[in-house]
Amino acid sequence: MTDKKIRLDKWLWAARFYKTRSICRDMINGGKVHYNGQRVKAQKIVEFGALLSIRQGDTKKEVEVKMLLDQRKGAPDAQKLYEETNSSIKKREHYQTLRKLSLQNAPHPDKKPNKKQRRQLIQAKAQRNNENFD
Repeated sequence: MTDKKIRLDKWLWAARFYKTRSICRDMINGGKVHYNGQRVKAQKIVEFGALLSIRQGDTKKEVEVKMLLDQRKGAPDAQKLYEETNSSIKKREHYQTLRKLSLQNAPHPDKKPNKKQRRQLIQAKAQRNNENFD
C-alpha cells in the first residue's frame, strides 16, 4: 500500500481487471468504467472508498476501492485491492442463472455435421436468403 497518487488505469491494471494498461485506458475512454457513477479519463486519481462500475464483456461489476497499489502482483493480492458490492454479486448471479437457462433451451446437435450435411445447410440458407430478396 502506498501513499502516492495512483491513476485509474494503473490501479485497474494492478487489480487485474484488464491484462494491459493500454486495454485499461481504452476501456475507460470507451465508457466501460465509471468512477463514482461518472465517466472519467484514464488519468483520474483513485481514492479510498471510491465506487467503480466495471464492464467486462457481458458482465458488470461494482467494486469499492479498499487499497491503492501501482504494482501488478498475484491474483490473491490483487483481490485485496477492492471489494465487490453485495448488489453487484446478486445481479451477476441472477444473470448467470438466466444465461444457463437460455442455453438449456437452445438447440444443440449431438455431433458436428459432416461435409455433405454442411453443404446442405449452406444451400438451404442461401435459398432462404434468395427467397427473402425476391
